[in-house]
Amino acid sequence: MAAANLERARFNMVHQQVRPWEVIDPRTIEVLETLPREAFVPEGLEGAAYADTEIPIGEGQFMMAPKIEGRLLQALDVQPGEQVLEIGTGSGYLSACLARMGGRVTSLEIDGQLCEQARGRLQALGISGVDVQCGDGLAHQAPATYDAIAVTGSLPLMSEGLKAMLKVGGRMFVVSGEGDGEAMLASLITRVGEEAWRDEALFETALTPLRNAPRAERFKF
Repeated sequence: MAAANLERARFNMVHQQVRPWEVIDPRTIEVLETLPREAFVPEGLEGAAYADTEIPIGEGQFMMAPKIEGRLLQALDVQPGEQVLEIGTGSGYLSACLARMGGRVTSLEIDGQLCEQARGRLQALGISGVDVQCGDGLAHQAPATYDAIAVTGSLPLMSEGLKAMLKVGGRMFVVSGEGDGEAMLASLITRVGEEAWRDEALFETALTPLRNAPRAERFKF
């Protein structure tokens, strides 16, 4: 697709998909308008980079739809210099967005091939401020706490371990729920004290679960 067409598709994505989903934060809009999403999709899918859908990136994983990424970025409201943990690097696009907003991002990807591909894309675009690590984010032993945590796949069960990695005042975006035909809930969780968290429901959606995400035990007769 020609560069001019891609720029128009990016503009349309922001103003026809993202803004109608109540994404009005100027910093979020600027990042989405300027970062080339087509550079993060698998070869041959560049024409779908700005479509209102999840995009398969291999290994059974998907890029979130743009409107979900916009809501995530707006909710976390990452400020320059803040420490950010991303669980599930995927294509590296959201990592780049978080870094463009000023975050110092540690991003964990369980699949080795996706991990290396994301590193390559970020390096090719000169995106600094992202440390992509290969490993299971749900088993991550954090050396410190974080100002923001972005969970890019759904969790059938909420992770108390991730909540504990937030600094007081820190925020986590997470989509939780079993799915199975039922809507999942996107939430913003804020740590408001040493042993206290506030849970704000944002919207209902559906999202592919993180690999290795724990599930509730099914009752067996």
